[in-house]
Amino acid sequence: MQMANIVSITSQGQISIPANIRRRLALGKTKKARVSVQGNKVIVEPIVDLLALGGLLKSAKRADWARIRREFECDLARNYT
Repeated sequence: MQMANIVSITSQGQISIPANIRRRLALGKTKKARVSVQGNKVIVEPIVDLLALGGLLKSAKRADWARIRREFECDLARNYT
């Protein structure tokens, strides 16, 4: 069953994503999401943060996570705006 909520749009074009949808998509306060338009629909997709995967990666060298985050955010800006 598709989840639907009615939200208000502010004068600055902002909306709040309802808590039940944020929980379902694991969108916390510091998470990032990709927003796109398909037809007449706005699509919000969670983006996996590479830093959250940091502990999963094994490497002989210590990763520069600040640099990786900057590059990741620059890539998002270039490819999804």
